[in-house]
Amino acid sequence: MPSNIIEKNFRVGRLPHIWCPGCGHGILMHSIARAIEDLKLDKENICIVSGIGCSSRSSGYFDYNTIHTTHGRALSFATGVKLANPKLHVIVITGDGDATAIGGNHLIHSCRRNIDITTIVFNNNIYGMTGGQYSPTTPTDDKATTAPYGNIDKPFDICNLSAAAGATFVARASVYHVNQMIAYTKKAIMHNGFSVVEGVSSCPTYYGRKNKKGSAVDLIKLIKENSMVTNDVNKAIEANKVPIGIFKDIILPEYSEEYRKLVDKF
Repeated sequence: MPSNIIEKNFRVGRLPHIWCPGCGHGILMHSIARAIEDLKLDKENICIVSGIGCSSRSSGYFDYNTIHTTHGRALSFATGVKLANPKLHVIVITGDGDATAIGGNHLIHSCRRNIDITTIVFNNNIYGMTGGQYSPTTPTDDKATTAPYGNIDKPFDICNLSAAAGATFVARASVYHVNQMIAYTKKAIMHNGFSVVEGVSSCPTYYGRKNKKGSAVDLIKLIKENSMVTNDVNKAIEANKVPIGIFKDIILPEYSEEYRKLVDKF
């Protein structure tokens, strides 16, 4: 990452980050910074909100308005921030467990409301910070500390879930597809409505080790091999690949604007 981007967008005194060597979260955090830099946004008009988990530690590194909240509740706090100051670019950084387990109810209702919040989900298929438990996105049969003989649950597809619940911009990229991650994040930030960008990440310490996936580099190679850049989900499914692309991009009434109309009316 160019040093000027680090100095302009991060609290340099808090670096280096605490993530494990080979963790993909640093790549995703960099993608968000690059998107903000490319858009030339005023940092005073940005608010990063995160919950609890490996991904959520990223809010403390950004040199914007930031809030590190409670587990699964980042979208609740972000909703309050957006309603209090609709001019802010509110960005939620959350993990697969934080967003779809304890925070699942908040995710679906934020989608349903279509409030102008950008949600970036760092999905590494496991709970990393709290000991490597399986999460709602852990693939069936994969192992975790709480599934030593294999996970029997079917995983959530975060993009399908978000689109079905009402999010108006939905996309997926990964730690390998960095250019797409930056581009989709830029589109999500500028989208007037609830946007979700799933960033497929890598966890060599727990997920990779438990499932004998190899090194951090091997995990990124697996993401590359198992993915297909396409907006046609069916095409990827037929090829037994994870689709990388934009899956929904529509305009519907935005919640904070509708709320303001109601306030002004009465």
